[in-house]
Amino acid sequence: MDTGTPRRPTGLPGLDEVLHGGLVPERAYLVRGGPGTGKTTLGLHFLAAGVALGERALLITLESSETQLRSDAAAQGLDLSGISFLDLSPTREFFAQNQSYDIFSPADVERDPTTRQIVETIEGLKPQRVFVDAVTTLRYLAPDAFQFRKQALSFVRYLVEHGATVLLSSEPTDSVPDDDLRFMSDGIIDLEISAEYGVLRRYLSVNKLRGSDFEGGRHSMRLTATGMEVYPRLVPAAHERPFDPDPIASGIGELDEMLCGGIERGTITILSGPSGVGKTTLGMQFMKEAATRGERSVVYAFEEGLETLLHRCDSVGISVRDMMTDGSLHVVEIEPLRFSPGEFALMVRREVEERGVKIVMIDGVSGYRLTLAGDDLVMHLHSLGRYLKNMGVTVLLVNETDSITGDFRATDIGVSYLCDNLIFLRYLEMGGELRKTVGVLKKRLSDFAKTLREIEVTCDGVQVGAPLAGLRGVLTGTPERVRHDDPPRE
Repeated sequence: MDTGTPRRPTGLPGLDEVLHGGLVPERAYLVRGGPGTGKTTLGLHFLAAGVALGERALLITLESSETQLRSDAAAQGLDLSGISFLDLSPTREFFAQNQSYDIFSPADVERDPTTRQIVETIEGLKPQRVFVDAVTTLRYLAPDAFQFRKQALSFVRYLVEHGATVLLSSEPTDSVPDDDLRFMSDGIIDLEISAEYGVLRRYLSVNKLRGSDFEGGRHSMRLTATGMEVYPRLVPAAHERPFDPDPIASGIGELDEMLCGGIERGTITILSGPSGVGKTTLGMQFMKEAATRGERSVVYAFEEGLETLLHRCDSVGISVRDMMTDGSLHVVEIEPLRFSPGEFALMVRREVEERGVKIVMIDGVSGYRLTLAGDDLVMHLHSLGRYLKNMGVTVLLVNETDSITGDFRATDIGVSYLCDNLIFLRYLEMGGELRKTVGVLKKRLSDFAKTLREIEVTCDGVQVGAPLAGLRGVLTGTPERVRHDDPPRE
């Protein structure tokens, strides 16, 4: 359901995306969360966005003073110029003179001074946006829960009927819940902090929005030096563009022959194998070939630094430096524990939607798993991979297996079902010498060669040899030669 009414932007593009455009105007919304979750910061973004649009904005503060709020906002780089303040927070004279709040005084004969301040401010300013921080403070001033509910509802209606879009912050506790405020609000935004696996993560979720649909679930967020940033949960179905699934060559003739021309555009390919077997180098071959077509690629390096990657590629004849200089390749070093899944997904989206990236390589899956801090790896990879496929982007996932030799396993983490193509690299022990092979295990959109070939990474690049013949037990890592007089195995 959507009213079709023009929305009020919140000042946070990610939150506006979650809200399908922003807040429905002239309604009241509740921002809930514990101490330090970012309620006040969100409210300041909301007011500043209104000022930027030429709207009149008012902050009614019941806890922190105007001076403290302005100081905190300046430290975050938030500009509060143009925002009007009604400071109802206790002053230092409050304790000395034993004053009391009377906003919820039961007297009906004459408006109390605090109520008169609010009425005079609203009537004089006629604000289009109002942020009340924090409305739960008023609960302690009401004689009972019934009076608080009745008078809080009257207060909110008064603001809305005077043309304001209202944001209320609430800090509920087990002993003092805010169920009544949740019922009377037209929308609810929950903020939370979670410490999972020793990593501090912040989340935002919308649990109610009258008159509009919204993106449910938890969305990552971060408090930065410039305020708050929200990273919406990736919904692949909301993103799609037409593309031709033409094959993309690696530039290695023998490998492209095994793949019947290459891997198709808009597919997911897993490059699987043990450490040091050449997975990343093989992936860079596809990007090197893409650069010759004038296409842009990006590598997200979770497991090695940029200088290491540059040195390694230089030693095998892949000119990553030149590709980075001409803009055909972007290498992004990722510190896994620094980014949340939503934050990383937004980073990828910007490369695809703003910079036209055609190939994305995640190097590697194990490092990406660390960004999840306990979340479901397969779920997030599925969401990210499906989005990239819908956008016609070719995906390379570098997956490291634990075993050097022994029983063959395509992956160790159960993600092989996600891929359209699976290229595996394998160590062999032959005649006391360690050698490498490459094979194709899966290809959804075309046939592929069922043979294995020896592969070498040399100073001249990646070299793929002829199919291995006359061997059996190759996938065990210790093959043996087949004699012509051996009887066939059952």
